[in-house]
Amino acid sequence: MSSLLPLPPPDRWARGCRARRGDWLTENTMKEAEIKRLLAANLLCVFSVILTTTVPAFFLDNFSVLGTHLTWLCVCSVSISALNIILYLILKPNLSPKRSSFAHKISRFLKCCMYFFMSCILFHAIIVLYGAPLIESVTETFLFAVLLSTFTTLQCLCVLGPNIQAWIRVFSKNGATSIWDNSLQITTVCSILGAWFGAFPIPLDWDRPWQVWPISCSLGATFGYMAGLIIAPLWIHWNRKQLTYKSR
Repeated sequence: MSSLLPLPPPDRWARGCRARRGDWLTENTMKEAEIKRLLAANLLCVFSVILTTTVPAFFLDNFSVLGTHLTWLCVCSVSISALNIILYLILKPNLSPKRSSFAHKISRFLKCCMYFFMSCILFHAIIVLYGAPLIESVTETFLFAVLLSTFTTLQCLCVLGPNIQAWIRVFSKNGATSIWDNSLQITTVCSILGAWFGAFPIPLDWDRPWQVWPISCSLGATFGYMAGLIIAPLWIHWNRKQLTYKSR
């Protein structure tokens, strides 16, 4: 008597292989489509940052990134905030399957506003602790904190909502559950690192106009943000076969 288990019929085995292959192709196609959506959204954000350096000059006299830096900080923060909100409403990266009431949406919006303001205050305090003037240049420091919050916190609010546990999960090791979570990780880290590296030239005695606080830091954060927007979809595309997402 043979101890071997009976093999499934060839037709059933073939159907199972085709089904598994079809599932893999569907998942791979969906991931590619999501990466393309992410790339398009990120390129729009990069393009909008570039426009903030040129378009206001047609409406404001003597406008320049260095000469009227505070004005540029306001324009850039407002433009990026508006674009991120519009992209979130159109793309809906992490749409909840449950329908929420109008009151819940209002409460969620107010929480997001409160979290964003708290983020600005927190970044302001951290920047002061890292050596920014405490009393002098308060406006400059706060607007720089608003810019940092726009590049980091606002994206988290758009994708994850006012959910601190979700934020902790995303920025923990292997905590990303979607392509958008990976993009959040990369752009946030690049923005903060860019701001940090931008502080290095300030104490040097070069007497350059861009060394005035907080021009080099805000430019560093902006370049870091733009670099993160470009790097994120490319890195995800390159590592798409190794990326596996589990629902939490």
